[in-house]
Amino acid sequence: MNTNLLFAALLGFAGTAIAADEVTLQLVARDGKFFPANLSAPAGKTIRIEISNAGKTPIEFESLSLRKEKVLGPGAKSVVVIRSPSPGEYKFFDDYNPATSQGVLTVK
Repeated sequence: MNTNLLFAALLGFAGTAIAADEVTLQLVARDGKFFPANLSAPAGKTIRIEISNAGKTPIEFESLSLRKEKVLGPGAKSVVVIRSPSPGEYKFFDDYNPATSQGVLTVK
């Protein structure tokens, strides 16, 4: 019985440790623009960008420097995961609206 309690406690601790090494950011696409256009996160952590398309047309989140691409229909939501990026600036854009839908993820 004590072994089961110890195992459960260790599992709970492991989940907390994993969550502490992760940062979640919110990004909304609407009317050919990203809100917010500038995101920031600490270096050395896994970054989850939760993207939602609040517009009436599809979007394509794309970042050449991060090697990420995600197509979302109107009203759709999705997640892009970036594992421990190095410090720097990473540009992203909506491939369907590249002139107006641009942003930057700054990792410090």
